[in-house]
Amino acid sequence: MKMPRFLSDYGMVFVLLLLCAFFSIITTKEQWPSGEAGAQQVTAAIHAKHGKSARIVVAASTQSGDPEFADALAREFASAGGKVLAVAKGEPKDARESLVKLGTAGERVDAIACTRVASTWAVFENIGTDFPSLGSPSVIAPQSYRWPTFLKSENLLNIANQIAVIAIIAIGMTMVIITGGIDLSVGSLIAFSAVVATRIIRDLGGGVSAGTGIMIGACLIAIVACGAVGGFSGIMITRFAVPPFIVTLAMMLVGSGLAYILAAGQSVYQIPDSFVWLGRGADLFGLPNAVVLMVLLYIAAHILMARTTLGRYIYAVGGNREAARLSGVPVGRVILFAYVTCALLAAVGGVVQASLFKSGSATYGSMYELYVIAAVVVGGTSINGGEGKMFGTLIGAFIIAVIQNGMNLMNVESYTQKVVLGFVILGAVLLDKIRNAR
Repeated sequence: MKMPRFLSDYGMVFVLLLLCAFFSIITTKEQWPSGEAGAQQVTAAIHAKHGKSARIVVAASTQSGDPEFADALAREFASAGGKVLAVAKGEPKDARESLVKLGTAGERVDAIACTRVASTWAVFENIGTDFPSLGSPSVIAPQSYRWPTFLKSENLLNIANQIAVIAIIAIGMTMVIITGGIDLSVGSLIAFSAVVATRIIRDLGGGVSAGTGIMIGACLIAIVACGAVGGFSGIMITRFAVPPFIVTLAMMLVGSGLAYILAAGQSVYQIPDSFVWLGRGADLFGLPNAVVLMVLLYIAAHILMARTTLGRYIYAVGGNREAARLSGVPVGRVILFAYVTCALLAAVGGVVQASLFKSGSATYGSMYELYVIAAVVVGGTSINGGEGKMFGTLIGAFIIAVIQNGMNLMNVESYTQKVVLGFVILGAVLLDKIRNAR
């Protein structure tokens, strides 16, 4: 019985690894170094061929990573004793203008250091014939290598950053589903939180000149406001026995309506540039701050669910509510805690999203409740309640993110992605039913 139990607890980890392996194989193709890595490779090649005192021209396009390549190469080459005669960033005409000026001035050029895109420019094809006064400069670009696009560091960080909001909200949704409930309002609360925080900053905090204290205070007010919505849902469910589906469906509409009313149908963007610290910043080992926050919240949630009395109460309520009540568990307060926590974490997700986009909008969080529920169910939490783990939910969130990212890299259209995601959710629920039946 140990193997079935092991697969039940950690099977989704293997699914995630298999998905990563599949998309790694599918997306393997020829790659070229860019940025700092490409600059170091080209610098070494020029030193080996022309020496450290070579005279070069740097050429780069405006594509992602190319301007950084040009700046890094010019900086490194000059510091090693070489001479950078010109740096052409942009289009072929910009490189041609630089070469014409150098030719007119009678400058000798040993090498043209360029990115992979710039190396294909026609201006460099017959450079010795077109610009004889420059000498016979060699065109040196980064050497290619085969590597999965899926496993590139920027893509992996992009997956983590994109899933951060969904994963954070999934913590609260896991608690709610373990108690045997559901919360459909989280998507609307994302928008409500983002609009409340940004409107307070704009209207009461001085807008673009708002200080750090004002921004923190605005975010806390938004989180508390969403917590009040979650508290209302919890009271309606526990005191008046209204089904969770109906209550949270109603609050989904209320939250969305309030967000549109507060935003007046427009985006609220008059906020300081420093507000993007949480959504776009990366201070710890290069990890996005939103991802660091996500990890910390999961650690805290795991401790709560696995090591505290409250965590055992949440499982007990979901496993058998009447038995839990007879055992002295405060069922109503436990359920109320789950819904308030879910709403608070949805508000945190809204703040992160507002920080990421440097604005608040009533359109944020659209369909997020479905992705959050999908992450929880795929992660192994039983839709019937009483069973589930935070670690499983995190894995489920990454499975959803990896599937979406992999299909994006394969240029699968968005409509097909929805079909695939729907079958993934259905498959997870079927597996849960089979497991419970056994």
